Parts: sequence; C-alpha cells; structure tokens
Amino acid sequence: MNVEAANLSPWLFVLAPLVIVAAYTLFGLAGFGSTVISVPILAHFLPITYLVPLMVVLDLASATFLGAKGREHASRAEVKRLIPFMLAGFVVGATVLVEIPERYLRTALGVFSIAIGIHGLVNPVLHRTISTLWAIPAGIAGGATATVFGAGGPIYATYMSGRLRDKSEIRATIATLISISAFTRALIYAVTGLLIHASIFLGGLALAPFAWIGLRLGQRIHTGLTQEQMRRVLGALLLVIGTSLVVRAIA
Repeated sequence: MNVEAANLSPWLFVLAPLVIVAAYTLFGLAGFGSTVISVPILAHFLPITYLVPLMVVLDLASATFLGAKGREHASRAEVKRLIPFMLAGFVVGATVLVEIPERYLRTALGVFSIAIGIHGLVNPVLHRTISTLWAIPAGIAGGATATVFGAGGPIYATYMSGRLRDKSEIRATIATLISISAFTRALIYAVTGLLIHASIFLGGLALAPFAWIGLRLGQRIHTGLTQEQMRRVLGALLLVIGTSLVVRAIA
C-alpha cells in the first residue's frame, strides 16, 4: 500500500483538515466518534486500508491526550470490568464477524445507536443505574465492532451513560477504553503489515495539528455543558452516528 501525494485530489488537502477538526471536536467532547465521522467522508479520496490504520494512530494519540488530562476522572472499576470482555470481543471480531457481510453489521450497530440516541435525548437524566452484568455484552460487542470497522465507541458510551452520572467521568472512561482498543488494534495492524508504512505516519503528522485543534474545541464545549446537556449531546451524537451507519450500509 502506497499513497503518493501527487496522485491525490487537490480537494483532499482542503477537506481533510476540516473533517479532522470536526471529528476530533466530537472526540474531545464525548471521548469517541472520530472514526465513524471521518472515515466515510475521507474514503471517497483514500483507500480504507490506509484510512483505518491512520485513524488508529490519531485515535491512540488523542485518547492518550484526553486520558492524561482527565485521568483522575476515569472510573478504574469500570475499565477493569470491561477490559476482559473487550479483549474477548477483539477475538470475536477477528474470527466470527469477518464472515458476516459488513453492511449487516453496520445496519445493526446503526439501528442500535439510533434507538439509544433517541432514548438519551428524551430521557437525559439517569434515574436508575444499570447492572454491572451489562459489561459482558458491552465489552464483547464494543471490542468486536472496533475490530471490524473501528466503531466501538457507541457501545462503550451506551454502557457508561447507564452506569456513571458525572459527565467528565463518562468521557474520561470512554477515552481510556478507546486508547486501549486503539493500542491493541495498532499492534494487530503492525503485525499484519498494515501499519508499517511511512505514508501513514506522514499523514498522521500532517493531520495531528488539526486533531489537536478539534480536541481543544471539544474540551471547551464539554466544560460549558451541564450533566443533562451532556447526556443530550451524547444522545444526539449516537443518533447522528447511527443514522450515518445505516445510510452507508444501505448505500
């Protein structure tokens, strides 16, 4: 795989920075959502085999940045609870889900995200905490979908919004899970040779400043939101992501 700058559309050099700023504004706000927003747009200009490893690099750096900034807010108990099932989900994604047509998986995840998003918009206050047993399907489903197309964030967000009440705790915990997921996938891509390309790291260096701008914007927005507003934002984000997944699967 080799992406030559001379062969790229001039529009990409205008569009990519804008898309990355928007994607990582969402990431800085909620702790997830960058890949699902950016990949469908940039895939019109770049091969998926290049985009997915590139976004893993940016996600890993961004999640590490958010995790370092809000490490004290992350729920260690929830992270420890989810990690074993998330790792099991990686195996499920790499062995079982690869046999299922991707459009069906995208549709299922999209419909799920839409339903949860609507629920979050209509019911922005957490009245009852869900059972810790939900960590089992959430971890497995999140790890599996992250392995297939890098979209575990909606699953983790759904679980965390039902377990935690503090908006900063929710975001920091999701970002921690995303960093673990991104690091694991980066190792997998490195072993399979997808990540060991100079063009990926050059692309990451070129887009890193725009990802940083987006993260800073997202953090500023996050700080100004109340608990209820943040839950509505999470609901809206899940609704948008779910709709985009369904539309892309149908298209």
